Amino acid sequence: MVGGLRRGKIPKITKRLIDTSEPKDKAYYVWDQELKGYALKVAPSGRKTLVIKYQLGGRSGPQRWISLGRYGQVTAEHARKEAKRLLGEVASGRDPAKDRKQTKVSFKQIMEEFFQTHVASKKPSTAAYYRDLANKYVLPAFGQRDIRDIERADIARQHQRLNDKPYQANRTLALLSKFFNWCELHGYRPDHSNPCRHIQKYTEKKRKRFLSDAEMARIGEALLEEPDIYAASAIRLLLLTGMRKGEVLQLKWSEVNIVGAKLELGDSKTGAKEIPLSPPALKVLAELPRVAGNPHVIVGKKPGKALVGLKGPWGRLKKRAGLENLRIHDLRHSFASVGVSSQMSLPILGALLGHTQAQTTQRYAHLSDDPLRQASGKIGSQIANALDGKSSGNVVKLSSQSNRS
Repeated sequence: MVGGLRRGKIPKITKRLIDTSEPKDKAYYVWDQELKGYALKVAPSGRKTLVIKYQLGGRSGPQRWISLGRYGQVTAEHARKEAKRLLGEVASGRDPAKDRKQTKVSFKQIMEEFFQTHVASKKPSTAAYYRDLANKYVLPAFGQRDIRDIERADIARQHQRLNDKPYQANRTLALLSKFFNWCELHGYRPDHSNPCRHIQKYTEKKRKRFLSDAEMARIGEALLEEPDIYAASAIRLLLLTGMRKGEVLQLKWSEVNIVGAKLELGDSKTGAKEIPLSPPALKVLAELPRVAGNPHVIVGKKPGKALVGLKGPWGRLKKRAGLENLRIHDLRHSFASVGVSSQMSLPILGALLGHTQAQTTQRYAHLSDDPLRQASGKIGSQIANALDGKSSGNVVKLSSQSNRS
């Protein structure tokens, strides 16, 4: 029995029939009686695939099988339509299996088209990040495959391989989901066939690392030993302004307003914005030598170019300062922590950091308790000393008049 009907009595493979077909110990086929050669394959695992089978040149010819897709990634309606088309080609003397093999749709080629047409319109930093994810985690796994053959199980396996890198795993999954939606839009895959659907992202632990005054002093000492003046200045600016690394490295002299004591960024992660400059930050900029023909503040090794990254200098600094577990983004967190600990309001801090949404700044809200905790500690210690008869001399006796009030 299949879906309440005896085998051989199935007039048509429908969504209801597929949904009610249950797995058995061995794989089996349910053949459509209306469209000869069209079938549903049900595996012992419960996996359901829609297929066609045909023979070339009559009964004596070779047998061919074509998978139309796994149910859930293709609909019953789409599979039937495709089966009719392919079986029509067989009737006209063609071999669609051979044609399909010769017309492989390369995952790598289609992803390159995705980058050239869709990703190219993104910010350069975003495009570079997507390209890095693709080169590291996507193309090695799927680059040689046919774009039409990628299934949810393939994506799930790759996601599982990255379980020790939850942040990268989740960003890779998001990139793939965008890519497959784009593929559907441009006809490279059927509608509603995105294999990333229903794959759960990993929980990401938000790390909040803040520098103490003593650690900042160690960084200051380590910076004095850094031979690359531009790299050292970039790190100082990161601490003194709370800017993102990309904003500092891409900063141009045309965006520096010394008279107005501010930076006027034409573009950033959150769009155009102004960043006020403190006297120490202005001093860093004033002491930086400008290079003729190079518009960038943080000059790189190539003529006319900015410094590409801080990996080398940052590694040296961490080692000299004895802060091996410090990330460069922690400098931005530390800027924020000093602001909140100084009783700065969260909206003001959010404006300094360039946050467009209040909830982004809210992650620092717990730091505003620290001054209160310190004050409570001082009061508690003084009262405890008084109770123990260890007066500090700072306790003011209340007058009887005060008692009555």
